[in-house]
Amino acid sequence: CDGNHNFCSAVLAHFILKEKLHIFGVLGCVLCVVGSTTIVLHAPQERNIVSVREVWHLATEPGFLVYAALAVIAVSALIFYAVPRYGQTHLIVYVGICSLMGSLTVMSVKAVSIALKLSFSGMNQFVYFQTWIFTIIVITCCLLQINYLNKALDTFNTAVISPVYYVMFTSFTILASMIMFKDWDSQNASQIATELCGFITILSGTFLLHRTKDMGNTTSKPDEEAPVFGNTNNRTPETAT
Repeated sequence: CDGNHNFCSAVLAHFILKEKLHIFGVLGCVLCVVGSTTIVLHAPQERNIVSVREVWHLATEPGFLVYAALAVIAVSALIFYAVPRYGQTHLIVYVGICSLMGSLTVMSVKAVSIALKLSFSGMNQFVYFQTWIFTIIVITCCLLQINYLNKALDTFNTAVISPVYYVMFTSFTILASMIMFKDWDSQNASQIATELCGFITILSGTFLLHRTKDMGNTTSKPDEEAPVFGNTNNRTPETAT
């Protein structure tokens, strides 16, 4: 989805905002479309889930419980140890928190969406406590993500945050989905390799779009550009002459 989002943003900016889409931007858009198409065509078939309790059973299996526990421990370590010490100098701290929480959010959102779909079809899933637990997890994880993503965007260069966050978030989400839903059990090595190639293609296009988005902008001088990995809010003002 993020790959298509970057493609649409670039194309709309070119036609509506009259921003020049240079050759590397075009190449980035093509890579995003090709990668997304490859993944969609070779995506594993989702299992047919008939109750939110079935999702709960998948979420409480040992494999996913271990992943969830490791994710929570890692996030806690980042929040209470890494953020006070390295939050202002290492973007991986904030992005790591958002990405790990995001993988749990996606799994919980999928459970809530299944509950809503089944409830609208006449099978009320909100009579089960599992639905409310998933809802609480979604709200908690979303609040954490919004908080630390805003801190990351306020501290570091947005053009770097976007591709790094996309890479980490997507990677952790795919890993969590593989562990919880086991969608790839029915696929062979060739299909899995093709999907990984599509994923890498999207990452390449996303990185190219963000890394070269200001190319050809003649209104800014090289020495006025924001540092890529530095804190953009703590620049030293020029001394008056």
